[in-house]
Amino acid sequence: MFENEKKQVLDAALEIKRCSLVSLSGGNISMRVGEDRYLVTPSGMIYEEMVPDDVCLIDGTCRVVEGTRKPSSDSSALVYMFEHMPKVRAVIHTHQPWATAAGFAADEIPDFLVTVMDACRNPVKVAPFTPSSAVGMGKLAVQYAGGSLAVILKHHGVITWGEDLQEALYAAVYLEEAAKTYVLAKAMGADIPALSPELIAQEKAGWETYGQ
Repeated sequence: MFENEKKQVLDAALEIKRCSLVSLSGGNISMRVGEDRYLVTPSGMIYEEMVPDDVCLIDGTCRVVEGTRKPSSDSSALVYMFEHMPKVRAVIHTHQPWATAAGFAADEIPDFLVTVMDACRNPVKVAPFTPSSAVGMGKLAVQYAGGSLAVILKHHGVITWGEDLQEALYAAVYLEEAAKTYVLAKAMGADIPALSPELIAQEKAGWETYGQ
């Protein structure tokens, strides 16, 4: 069941690894596939060693409906996000270093770079720490979303989401690119000027027609 979707989940997991957003078995990928049904990567498995059948199908209580693996330890947080963000169909959780580092220097990553405006939609807020493997991570992501497609989790990493895996993946990868620029600019003592709402709106409008 959901064989194509399981492959998409695994492909996204391999991509966040390729982009250095996680190491070893860190982070997770999840996807809404039906009413009270979610695909999620298994707990503690190296992505390169996984096959699509290792991806778990769970319900809203985090019970495994299909599969032999134990689902991600963050499953309760992921389900909470899906239940409270009805338009979201995919969630990506990473431990990406540049965005996590930026979260110690600011309360949000502003709309200062085209990648934030385009892929994240709005400034990315920094949520306070909550222990992993608990529903609190999902609650904070919903609370701090603020119209963006990403939240930085202080002392932890990043959560991104979207209407599909590509949207969530773009948010994660482009946030890391923007965060690296942000941290380097701050390290050089640069002032990052704010852009006008009009210019930001023009940039976002261009993203709507980007691609094929």
